[in-house]
Amino acid sequence: MSAGRSINTLSQSWGTPQKYVKAVKEVFGGHIDLDPCSNEFSVVHARTEYHLPKHDGLKDSWNFPTIYVNPPYGIDKERGTTIKNWLARCAYSYEEYGSQVLALVPIAANTSHWKKYVFTKAKSICFLYDTRLRFLENGQDSGKGAPMACAMIYWGDNPNKFYEVFIEHGAVVDISNLIGEQIGVDRRNLKLFH
Repeated sequence: MSAGRSINTLSQSWGTPQKYVKAVKEVFGGHIDLDPCSNEFSVVHARTEYHLPKHDGLKDSWNFPTIYVNPPYGIDKERGTTIKNWLARCAYSYEEYGSQVLALVPIAANTSHWKKYVFTKAKSICFLYDTRLRFLENGQDSGKGAPMACAMIYWGDNPNKFYEVFIEHGAVVDISNLIGEQIGVDRRNLKLFH
């Protein structure tokens, strides 16, 4: 979860647990084309991985068929970004390139970024049964649970496959009926794109 970005408040790289990597790959047909939030300890093993300082996950291209995002949950003061920038990029990649995107994020349903980029752009959400999700710390299972509940968000055109795979991991909700009027992605949160 260092996400190709440095988090000023944490020194560890927080990785996705193997069972969720396996599920993401299953939704995507066996592989992940892009992990814009990779780090040296990642078990995702996407075909393309962005690591700082060489590749910035918010600046480099996301024009890939399948994308998995486990973004930093804190504020990156050096770059002036937050999780809203990552969610904006997820929605943009689905709208602009037709990418299938999965993002593992904290549940923050009352925030403006969830309202703009999840509820009006994504197709489905899996509210994970792991209420204290155990991220890998520097590639190791520390046994410590996250302080917040998490969800897997899906932007893409195969919500049935997402449901089939993730129903064993949590409550899967189809939110495609919330999309309604398409306003487009707020480009202010895309300021870092080349």
